[in-house]
Amino acid sequence: MSDVLRWTVFAVLALIIVLATARLGAWLARLLRQPEVVGEISLGLLAGPLLVWAGGTGLRHVLFGDGRWDALNLVAHGGLVLFMVGVGHELTSGATAPRARPLVSTAIGALLAPAALGVGMAVWLQGQGSALRGTAPTPAFTLVLAVSLSVTAVPVLARILIERGQVHTAAARLALGAGALIDLVAWAVLALAIAIAGGGSVPAVLGRIGTLLSIGLLAALLAVALRRVPGGRSRTLSAVLIGVVALGLSLVAKVLGVNEILMALALGLAIPHDGRGGAWCAAVEPVTRVGQALVPVLFFVTGTGVFTSEIDVLPWLATGVALVLAIVGKVGGTYLGARAGGCSPHAALELGVLLNTRGLTELVVLQAAYAAGILPPALYLALVLMTLVTTAMTGPLHARMTRGETAGTETTGTETTRTETTGATTTKRETAA
Repeated sequence: MSDVLRWTVFAVLALIIVLATARLGAWLARLLRQPEVVGEISLGLLAGPLLVWAGGTGLRHVLFGDGRWDALNLVAHGGLVLFMVGVGHELTSGATAPRARPLVSTAIGALLAPAALGVGMAVWLQGQGSALRGTAPTPAFTLVLAVSLSVTAVPVLARILIERGQVHTAAARLALGAGALIDLVAWAVLALAIAIAGGGSVPAVLGRIGTLLSIGLLAALLAVALRRVPGGRSRTLSAVLIGVVALGLSLVAKVLGVNEILMALALGLAIPHDGRGGAWCAAVEPVTRVGQALVPVLFFVTGTGVFTSEIDVLPWLATGVALVLAIVGKVGGTYLGARAGGCSPHAALELGVLLNTRGLTELVVLQAAYAAGILPPALYLALVLMTLVTTAMTGPLHARMTRGETAGTETTGTETTRTETTGATTTKRETAA
């Protein structure tokens, strides 16, 4: 067997092992009635260290030696870029947006309260040693902690609601709309943090911020231009073009010193959202699916590269603090914001439970901050564990709160009551069963 063929065989084998591990994690998650992403992330992060522990460095060299690890890392980042195009595109959807008052009020509460607690956690971490604090500039470190506790994973939240048949309820529309607003702000703040973390003089930092603003402006201009152009007739060709452009922009991002995730997000925001069945949405959908299928490779790479060599003791205290602050900030802040927007106490609490979902969006934020040198490995692990727990909580808690309801319908005895709540207004329509 030639060296090239041998290299290719082992590279493909390594990729198959990683993807099979992700599917196994998704299957286990379904058995536990959890979102598939929870299983994919958990098993993906653990698989690398377990593989090294079971097979030793010899097995690792066979699978990942001679540059195969770099190839796997390239696939991981390519998948992440494609996935982020879909995330950015979904954030432009206005289909789930309810009335402005409860939407804005809920989003403000769900953003500001956890962000404030994130700032408090950053202050606490200043005295916890370099293993948790790292060496990043204080402003960048503080902004990342604020974002980390504020994010809501809109794609994962939508999947949970779809699986439960409740994606069209008033609470679901409000949660998804508020989550989209929160994430738009979070990505902007993360971009600022990454620019600051680059270090250097004040002009250098301002230059990086200027680059980010220029990318945002170009994305806005591209969005205006694309809205004047009908979606491509060939879904396959359009999807391939979007994927090629996204991967090409990731290379440009490296040249400009800009995080590739932000560049992919900008491209997604620029592509028009023409609704289900629209040409643009039909083209973006396969790109997102390919990216989502490959993103678990990133967790495998991260788990193997970080957790096997750079963390001596699990950061239990930091994990506990992050978990408590994340839950209190998100649920409490959402509750107060929703109540101020006119929602009932039950609806406000339900929104808090829903928006506490952090999922894959949070992990992408953490990965970007870790790659930028803002989060040290131990704190990265603590925040990953917080993400998994808060995401796993959502389904069971929401099921308990809405027991007996399906797609906004409550059945009692011989009557069916459909309840819709928007702001402070509640209407009921009763029909015979």
